[in-house]
Amino acid sequence: STAILLYLSRKYNTPDHWYPADIQKRAQVDEYLSWHHANIRASAPKTMWIKVLIPLFTGQPLPSQKLQEVMEGLSSSLKQFEERFLQDKAFIIGSQISLADLVAIVELMQPVGVGCDIFEDRPRLRQWRRRVEDAVGKELFFQAHEMILNIKEL
Repeated sequence: STAILLYLSRKYNTPDHWYPADIQKRAQVDEYLSWHHANIRASAPKTMWIKVLIPLFTGQPLPSQKLQEVMEGLSSSLKQFEERFLQDKAFIIGSQISLADLVAIVELMQPVGVGCDIFEDRPRLRQWRRRVEDAVGKELFFQAHEMILNIKEL
Protein backbone atom coordinates (compact mmCIF):
# COMPACT_ATOMS: atom_id res chain seq x y z
CA SER A 1 0.00 0.00 0.00
CA THR A 2 1.01 3.60 -0.28
CA ALA A 3 1.23 3.92 3.48
CA ILE A 4 3.88 1.20 3.53
CA LEU A 5 5.84 2.84 0.70
CA LEU A 6 5.82 6.17 2.53
CA TYR A 7 6.86 4.52 5.78
CA LEU A 8 9.73 2.65 4.12
CA SER A 9 10.97 5.75 2.32
CA ARG A 10 11.10 7.62 5.63
CA LYS A 11 12.52 4.80 7.72
CA TYR A 12 15.35 3.91 5.35
CA ASN A 13 16.18 7.45 4.26
CA THR A 14 15.81 6.62 0.58
CA PRO A 15 17.15 8.92 -2.13
CA ASP A 16 15.21 12.17 -2.15
CA HIS A 17 13.65 11.69 -5.59
CA TRP A 18 11.41 8.85 -4.34
CA TYR A 19 9.56 11.02 -1.81
CA PRO A 20 11.12 14.49 -1.93
CA ALA A 21 11.90 16.54 1.15
CA ASP A 22 10.93 19.68 -0.79
CA ILE A 23 7.40 20.36 0.41
CA GLN A 24 6.05 21.37 -3.01
CA LYS A 25 7.42 18.28 -4.75
CA ARG A 26 6.21 16.07 -1.91
CA ALA A 27 2.77 17.66 -2.26
CA GLN A 28 2.81 16.70 -5.95
CA VAL A 29 3.53 13.07 -5.04
CA ASP A 30 0.77 13.17 -2.41
CA GLU A 31 -1.64 14.76 -4.89
CA TYR A 32 -1.04 12.00 -7.41
CA LEU A 33 -1.35 9.25 -4.79
CA SER A 34 -4.70 10.67 -3.67
CA TRP A 35 -5.98 11.02 -7.23
CA HIS A 36 -4.72 7.56 -8.18
CA HIS A 37 -7.06 5.62 -5.89
CA ALA A 38 -10.24 7.10 -7.30
CA ASN A 39 -9.11 6.95 -10.92
CA ILE A 40 -6.40 4.57 -12.18
CA ARG A 41 -6.84 2.11 -9.31
CA ALA A 42 -10.61 2.21 -9.70
CA SER A 43 -10.37 0.88 -13.28
CA ALA A 44 -7.09 -0.80 -14.20
CA PRO A 45 -7.26 -3.82 -11.82
CA LYS A 46 -10.82 -4.55 -12.95
CA THR A 47 -9.45 -5.69 -16.31
CA MET A 48 -7.67 -8.55 -14.54
CA TRP A 49 -10.78 -9.49 -12.60
CA ILE A 50 -13.01 -9.44 -15.69
CA LYS A 51 -10.67 -11.26 -18.08
CA VAL A 52 -8.97 -13.77 -15.76
CA LEU A 53 -9.92 -13.98 -12.10
CA ILE A 54 -13.74 -14.07 -12.17
CA PRO A 55 -13.78 -16.60 -15.05
CA LEU A 56 -11.19 -18.66 -13.15
CA PHE A 57 -13.31 -18.72 -9.98
CA THR A 58 -16.73 -19.12 -11.62
CA GLY A 59 -15.82 -21.15 -14.68
CA GLN A 60 -17.79 -18.66 -16.79
CA PRO A 61 -16.50 -15.77 -18.89
CA LEU A 62 -18.06 -12.37 -18.31
CA PRO A 63 -19.82 -10.56 -21.15
CA SER A 64 -17.45 -8.47 -23.28
CA GLN A 65 -19.63 -5.45 -22.46
CA LYS A 66 -18.24 -5.49 -18.89
CA LEU A 67 -14.67 -5.15 -20.15
CA GLN A 68 -15.75 -2.43 -22.59
CA GLU A 69 -17.26 -0.38 -19.74
CA VAL A 70 -14.09 -0.70 -17.66
CA MET A 71 -11.87 0.19 -20.62
CA GLU A 72 -13.92 3.33 -21.28
CA GLY A 73 -13.48 4.44 -17.65
CA LEU A 74 -9.78 3.61 -17.78
CA SER A 75 -9.37 5.54 -21.02
CA SER A 76 -10.86 8.62 -19.37
CA SER A 77 -8.49 8.23 -16.40
CA LEU A 78 -5.50 7.76 -18.71
CA LYS A 79 -6.38 10.96 -20.56
CA GLN A 80 -6.47 12.83 -17.25
CA PHE A 81 -3.23 11.17 -16.17
CA GLU A 82 -1.45 12.31 -19.31
CA GLU A 83 -2.87 15.83 -19.33
CA ARG A 84 -2.78 16.60 -15.61
CA PHE A 85 0.17 14.65 -14.27
CA LEU A 86 2.55 13.77 -17.11
CA GLN A 87 2.08 16.83 -19.29
CA ASP A 88 5.50 17.28 -20.95
CA LYS A 89 7.52 15.98 -17.99
CA ALA A 90 9.68 12.87 -17.91
CA PHE A 91 7.98 11.60 -14.75
CA ILE A 92 4.91 12.53 -12.73
CA ILE A 93 6.61 15.20 -10.63
CA GLY A 94 9.36 16.24 -13.00
CA SER A 95 12.70 14.97 -14.21
CA GLN A 96 13.16 12.13 -11.71
CA ILE A 97 11.16 9.03 -10.85
CA SER A 98 9.15 9.08 -7.61
CA LEU A 99 6.85 6.84 -5.61
CA ALA A 100 4.00 8.27 -7.68
CA ASP A 101 5.46 6.69 -10.82
CA LEU A 102 5.89 3.32 -9.09
CA VAL A 103 2.32 3.28 -7.82
CA ALA A 104 1.01 4.25 -11.26
CA ILE A 105 3.01 1.72 -13.27
CA VAL A 106 2.03 -1.23 -11.10
CA GLU A 107 -1.65 -0.57 -11.75
CA LEU A 108 -1.15 0.17 -15.43
CA MET A 109 0.68 -3.09 -16.05
CA GLN A 110 -2.37 -5.08 -14.96
CA PRO A 111 -4.38 -4.47 -18.15
CA VAL A 112 -1.24 -5.29 -20.16
CA GLY A 113 -1.00 -8.64 -18.36
CA VAL A 114 -4.46 -9.62 -19.58
CA GLY A 115 -3.95 -8.49 -23.16
CA CYS A 116 -5.23 -4.89 -23.02
CA ASP A 117 -2.27 -2.86 -24.25
CA ILE A 118 -3.19 0.55 -22.92
CA PHE A 119 0.18 1.95 -24.05
CA GLU A 120 -0.22 1.09 -27.74
CA ASP A 121 -2.12 4.19 -28.90
CA ARG A 122 -0.74 6.57 -26.30
CA PRO A 123 2.79 7.69 -27.25
CA ARG A 124 3.22 9.97 -24.23
CA LEU A 125 2.19 7.17 -21.87
CA ARG A 126 4.37 4.64 -23.71
CA GLN A 127 7.42 6.91 -23.47
CA TRP A 128 6.78 7.44 -19.75
CA ARG A 129 6.61 3.67 -19.25
CA ARG A 130 9.98 3.25 -20.98
CA ARG A 131 11.51 5.93 -18.76
CA VAL A 132 10.13 4.16 -15.67
CA GLU A 133 11.55 0.85 -16.91
CA ASP A 134 14.94 2.46 -17.50
CA ALA A 135 14.95 4.25 -14.13
CA VAL A 136 14.11 1.06 -12.23
CA GLY A 137 16.20 -1.16 -14.50
CA LYS A 138 14.57 -3.39 -17.11
CA GLU A 139 15.48 -6.63 -15.36
CA LEU A 140 14.03 -5.52 -12.02
CA PHE A 141 11.00 -3.96 -13.75
CA PHE A 142 10.07 -7.21 -15.47
CA GLN A 143 10.88 -9.28 -12.41
CA ALA A 144 8.52 -7.11 -10.35
CA HIS A 145 5.75 -7.51 -12.96
CA GLU A 146 6.37 -11.16 -13.79
CA MET A 147 3.27 -12.48 -12.02
CA ILE A 148 1.02 -9.80 -13.55
CA LEU A 149 2.38 -10.38 -17.06
CA ASN A 150 1.87 -14.15 -16.73
CA ILE A 151 -1.54 -14.08 -15.00
CA LYS A 152 -3.30 -15.63 -18.02
CA GLU A 153 -1.39 -18.85 -17.36
CA LEU A 154 -3.67 -19.47 -14.36
